Amino acid sequence: MIDWDEAFQRFEEWYGEAKAAEINDPNAMSLTTLDPDGWPSVRIVLMKDFDRDGFVFYTNTQSRKGQAIAHDPRVGLCFHWKSIRKQVRIEGTAEPVSTGEADEYYTQRPHGSRLGAWASKQSEPLEERSILIERVRQMEEKYPEGSDVPRPEHWSGYRVRPKTIEFWKDMPFRLHERWRYSALPDQSGWTTTLLYP
Repeated sequence: MIDWDEAFQRFEEWYGEAKAAEINDPNAMSLTTLDPDGWPSVRIVLMKDFDRDGFVFYTNTQSRKGQAIAHDPRVGLCFHWKSIRKQVRIEGTAEPVSTGEADEYYTQRPHGSRLGAWASKQSEPLEERSILIERVRQMEEKYPEGSDVPRPEHWSGYRVRPKTIEFWKDMPFRLHERWRYSALPDQSGWTTTLLYP
């Protein structure tokens, strides 16, 4: 049995390497959810924070991924950093961040992004792009540059609490190095396992 800190520290180290090497978005991660009919759905989201409690991203909670998480909070994450030839896979459960966390992050977003959170009916059909542009224009009139744009109730964040986290390192001849950390069922600690590539 080991302490979760070992896995967290390894992620922190690898993420630091990725931030120094990746050209764009080292915080990009694939997020897999399960739709109510059981079909998996995957997309790229941006991790906005991480700590010993998990990995945080923000979105429209009425979007397809938000509805999927409301139905089944089990999710998968994957970071693939091609520049450093490393990958991290995470399986866990997504839970809403606190109102305070969501408010704090929302106020840090660019003005246009805050308007977009109001204007976009994320994942719903859009007849033509001009409709979205008009909705943004209406929000600009309501909340001009420099004004306070309140956070919509349907826009918030999720923290993914890991159940397993796997570290993959590229090695010659595809004899890759893989380590999996798994939480014990009673959450009293973690185990670590070296895996065949």
